Amino acid sequence: MGVTGKVQERVDALRELLHQHAHRYYVLDEPSIPDAEYDKLFRELQQLEEQHPELLTPDSPTRRVGGGVLDGFAKVRHKVPMLSIRTETDTEPTGAQNFDARVRKELGLAESDPPVEYVAELKFDGLAINLRYENGVLVQAATRGDGEIGEEVTQNIRAIGQIPLKLPADVPPVLEVRGEVYMRRDQFEALNERQREKIAKGAKGEKTFVNPRNAAAGAVRQLDPAIARQRPLSFFAYGWGEVTPLEQGGPAFTTHYETLLTLKSWGFPVSARTQTAYGAPDLIAFYAGVGAARDQLPFDIDGVVYKVNSLPLQKQMGFVSREPRWAVAHKYPAQEQLTTVEAIDVQVGRTGKLTPVAKLAPVFVGGVTVTNATLHNEDEARRKDVRVGDTVIVRRAGDVIPEVVAVVPDKRARDAAQFTMPRKCPVCGSDAVREEGEADYRCAGGLFCAAQRTGAILHFAQRRAMDIEGLGDKLVEQMVEGNVIKVLPDLYRLGLVALSSLDRMAEKSAQNVLAALEKSKATTLARFLYGLGIRHVGEATAKEFARHFGKLDAIMDAGVEQLLEVPDVGPIVAESIHTFFQQAHNREVVEQLRACGVTWEESEPAAQAPKPLAGKTIVLTGTLPTLSRDEAKDLLEAAGAKVAGSVSKKTDYVVAGAEAGSKLEKARELGVTVLDEEGLKELLHGHP
Repeated sequence: MGVTGKVQERVDALRELLHQHAHRYYVLDEPSIPDAEYDKLFRELQQLEEQHPELLTPDSPTRRVGGGVLDGFAKVRHKVPMLSIRTETDTEPTGAQNFDARVRKELGLAESDPPVEYVAELKFDGLAINLRYENGVLVQAATRGDGEIGEEVTQNIRAIGQIPLKLPADVPPVLEVRGEVYMRRDQFEALNERQREKIAKGAKGEKTFVNPRNAAAGAVRQLDPAIARQRPLSFFAYGWGEVTPLEQGGPAFTTHYETLLTLKSWGFPVSARTQTAYGAPDLIAFYAGVGAARDQLPFDIDGVVYKVNSLPLQKQMGFVSREPRWAVAHKYPAQEQLTTVEAIDVQVGRTGKLTPVAKLAPVFVGGVTVTNATLHNEDEARRKDVRVGDTVIVRRAGDVIPEVVAVVPDKRARDAAQFTMPRKCPVCGSDAVREEGEADYRCAGGLFCAAQRTGAILHFAQRRAMDIEGLGDKLVEQMVEGNVIKVLPDLYRLGLVALSSLDRMAEKSAQNVLAALEKSKATTLARFLYGLGIRHVGEATAKEFARHFGKLDAIMDAGVEQLLEVPDVGPIVAESIHTFFQQAHNREVVEQLRACGVTWEESEPAAQAPKPLAGKTIVLTGTLPTLSRDEAKDLLEAAGAKVAGSVSKKTDYVVAGAEAGSKLEKARELGVTVLDEEGLKELLHGHP
């Protein structure tokens, strides 16, 4: 077969693949591959057709805008086609520079000419919708469809509260507003949780959704409006289609940004992040700023959009093929990619939790190369039905641990076996047990399990516990694997010879570790209690126990009812700490640590005086002038406040210092009282 034949074969294969995936994405709302994978196939076909124009055909996916139309919906021919825009796949700042350079070249601008004015917007990951208003009344809503003909979904769109049903009297007689229907992440998670509950109860035909876009599209294109109304949707406007001409009473606009401000004045939601930008530097800054905030947005985006602001210039530049020359979508690194599951291992955590982890063929996603993805627990692995050899969609957003979103069932081998959690710990061979009402299996080996021993020692040594400097992961792993340490008290029995004999441990380094161990012996009851790694007992809870009882023996001998008297302690925590100290080997560890010289000040039980900030939720952000974050947190907790990590409607105060970031912005948006350090001190002294 000659080169031309091979190219023709590849072009035909790509077209068939893209048609299949477009049908699943636009018509069935059941995407089987990530957007990035589809884009890669699409770009390959574009390049081949550009290199071999003789192979172009009218039915090529590159000559279409979207998918087909469901038979269950009436067809709507768009008066003004809903064309898509070009995708700039260079995920570096140069992507913005490339677009600006193309625009300047198209407009014939010299380097000395002023910068081009743009509008920079978010690229929402939802479903494009055209809203038609006649004499100010919503008469029709239609999907993009294939760009020329869409589906009428008016009844379902009417259920979206953000979309006006009637507009002010000054709107044009005919107005088509275009925008994106989407689902917020929190609403998506809540929807999937409801779906899982239905499935667990045996409901037929129910399923969970892959992503918010999938869920939003499925809701909009529901044949039963009653079902559509049960799924929460939102809307952003970003442009318009047909509009009454100026000479017949239509609007007189010269810029795209004017149109957006007008739509907002008429009651349409327009993203607050939309802004004007001048030249490539402003576009780059917008791209970087949105990218940094992307994971904190309440909805999904996969990039940003740049548009020439001047409408006359847009008209002058016109279109090429299916895309306007005056606009581009600049994508971020893909957060979802395809890869294969090479194995499913089970990891043992510090508390004995057994977690199945998918070992993946390396794949670049979310800006890093990913080789592992958590499956969380046996139920989750079964629900997603992940098996060795499967092709899967992997997602990584920001610093979130990579996860398997879904399996591509069409690519599964017939003999792929279902995953089952082993009933023995893979590290020590002890029984793997699952407590009633819990999703996780745990190793029953306790301190006999090397995996837990390493984690327990690292937890004990961390800064907020015993603060043993120099006792890092690699050193502890060496000591555990070499049986130098078998139980926590062995730390304080280490000698210079034993430490110096370990790999890459010089005598000076060994002396430093021994000095840090000696220093750590003088601690506090709260730090020591937290360092023991008792399940469900975090740092704040350990402080409450220490304040309430004053002495460790009192905590160890307390019954569940006495433990429940501690503020904010419920049955689970009380039962956990009671069970821990009922185990003889745990008490033995405590006594050995005491015998090794670990000490702390003890006191009589704290009088239960009223705390000025009891019941208040406070968030710290930025750098305070004189107080460290930990010092401020300790003062607030001692006054009865709960120190939270994020701002919400339930937050009472935000204490902000220098370089406060998104938390301060969120507080202002929600109207939460913001204090500086002086305000914090006044609050602590009972003067809000």
